[in-house]
Amino acid sequence: MDLENQKRIKELAEEHGAENLVVILGGAEAEASGLAAETVTNGDPTFAGPLAGVQLGLRVYHILEPEIKQEVDEEVYDEQVGMMEMVLDVEQIVEEVKKYREKYCNYL
Repeated sequence: MDLENQKRIKELAEEHGAENLVVILGGAEAEASGLAAETVTNGDPTFAGPLAGVQLGLRVYHILEPEIKQEVDEEVYDEQVGMMEMVLDVEQIVEEVKKYREKYCNYL
């Protein structure tokens, strides 16, 4: 997760309260999605960004997870995500994000 996005998420959590935020990821690789999930829950593991040492405990999901898919209009989802869903390792990505959500999320 780039430094600018870390800064935005930190500011939003301060402004609106971490309990009121949900982060939706869209990364194409499980490892990158897991790193982003860890960053918004447990803090930046690289200790390089604004979330270094900041444990926000945010709810975090990947757009490919069933909980998020069911919340999006079917036509919009198919148009925006459908192709991605067909070519990516959905199960691996979902498991990676879920691992960090279950371990570090404060608002389940």
